[in-house]
Amino acid sequence: MNVIFLGPPGCGKGTQAKRIEQMRGLVQLSTGDMLRLEITEETELGNQVKEVMNAGQLVSDDIIVKLISKRIDEPNCQNGFILDGFPRTLGQADALSIMLSDKGLEISHVIEFAVDDEAMISRITGRLTCDSCGTGYHDEYRKPQKEGVCDVCGGTEFSRRPDDNEETVRARLVAYHEQTAPIIAYYDDKSVLRSVNGMADIDQVTAELNEVIG
Repeated sequence: MNVIFLGPPGCGKGTQAKRIEQMRGLVQLSTGDMLRLEITEETELGNQVKEVMNAGQLVSDDIIVKLISKRIDEPNCQNGFILDGFPRTLGQADALSIMLSDKGLEISHVIEFAVDDEAMISRITGRLTCDSCGTGYHDEYRKPQKEGVCDVCGGTEFSRRPDDNEETVRARLVAYHEQTAPIIAYYDDKSVLRSVNGMADIDQVTAELNEVIG
């Protein structure tokens, strides 16, 4: 079973993909993680990607599709995968469809995380991470039990991602609606589109996803 999670930045796609991966044995494929790994390992592809990202541009569809194609050929993807963060455009959706068709594969479900933009801005801009162990927190929704002290490791230094600011988040939401939202209709026409309430409690979202996947 091969699944796509659609939704704007911060809607919980990554968190839920990890949960479904553990529960259902489907492998989470985050294009962001795969690209960052290439950059970290300083491969030729990684260096190309780094230049593009530093320039504020999108990595080419060709590079991402090749990356995904290589990854899903690995043995642990034989039971299925969850694409988290791809496709983002109609062009990418078409390229993905062609690549999968060539392998005799198809997408079983495309699940849209329905969310409210203003709530997304609050959710994203309030995120912070423990510098020592990487545990995630939030200014409103998940505060450390003791203010300024990590619950897990006792660290006292926290940081936020540079792009987790309101201006950047609003720009990313605009880009999502302009570029990605149209593919909702694309997959609806293929009768594989479903929707879950991305604003619900994390356990409720997981339950909805399991119901859709079947």
